[in-house]
Amino acid sequence: MQTVIETQDLKSYYILDVFGKEKVVKAVDGVNIKIHQNEIYGIAGESGCGKTTLLRAIFGIIDPPLRLIGGKVLYHHDGQVYDLYALDPTERRSLRWKFVSYVPQGSMSVLNPVVKIKETFKDFLNSHLKGRTKEEYYELAKEHLKGLGLPPTILEAYPHQLSGGMRQRVTIALATLLKPKVIIADEPTTALDVVTQRGVIQLLKDIQSTYMNTIVLVTHDMGVHASLSTRIAVMYAGKIIEEAPTSKLFKNPKHPYTKFLINSLPRFGDKSRRTSAPGSPPSLAALPPGCSFHPRCPYCFEKCKVEVPPLREYEPDHKVACWLMEERIA
Repeated sequence: MQTVIETQDLKSYYILDVFGKEKVVKAVDGVNIKIHQNEIYGIAGESGCGKTTLLRAIFGIIDPPLRLIGGKVLYHHDGQVYDLYALDPTERRSLRWKFVSYVPQGSMSVLNPVVKIKETFKDFLNSHLKGRTKEEYYELAKEHLKGLGLPPTILEAYPHQLSGGMRQRVTIALATLLKPKVIIADEPTTALDVVTQRGVIQLLKDIQSTYMNTIVLVTHDMGVHASLSTRIAVMYAGKIIEEAPTSKLFKNPKHPYTKFLINSLPRFGDKSRRTSAPGSPPSLAALPPGCSFHPRCPYCFEKCKVEVPPLREYEPDHKVACWLMEERIA
């Protein structure tokens, strides 16, 4: 399959000054992924594991205290490969929103509360499609909303006049306005009720099938991944620890952490107590030696405590970073 975005040993840390002492938070620590054309690539994991930071690094939003420590982000576009962090700001800007767009976490709060939705669309279009009249911008916005099944009347509303779900849909509509090849969505269903979540999920599905683009979806909700993602990467303590097609991951998870995530999902008719991973995620500023999951893992043995397991492909399209897999093969 054709690759659209690739990371090579990507490392992005928060460098903090805490009472005169430097504190390093390893939010993204050596991530290697390939995201393919026309797929929904899900990134799962508990809060604080580095998912949002990974998306910011992929999109190119590196602001202090976040720093790029090493590695590459490669965009495959129009037969060329662009090294994102080797581009100058003008070249980087030309790729944003047209090749790759971003729906940030808490995106319901990004709309300007003192202007109508149509003004937000007009300002966005004016930044990227210059030389049009105001009426042409409004018409483009109206046609785009119709294409997504959203009522054009919302253009005349202020953000506070819309429900949370509709504000989220408006934000997604803005991110897809220039028909980007890749849409990065960070927790698009957070803070929404289950019925509204379903509507947002369906909108993302419709966008992906209509425009044949790629969606990179971050959420800690494995139920959302099950219904939306075609391939899932599980992240823990700044690293990818398992990656597989969705059906394969849910049927046969290999990593103990992935098993805990899936087993925590409620099931119809099953009233037994759900279990989650014991303990808490480690601090990214003070990671344990060896495998970061070993203090919480019921299968931990001596090698786990001293050596970091590499992410390896043990089955076709199924990668795992766990020493337990090595023992089973041996």
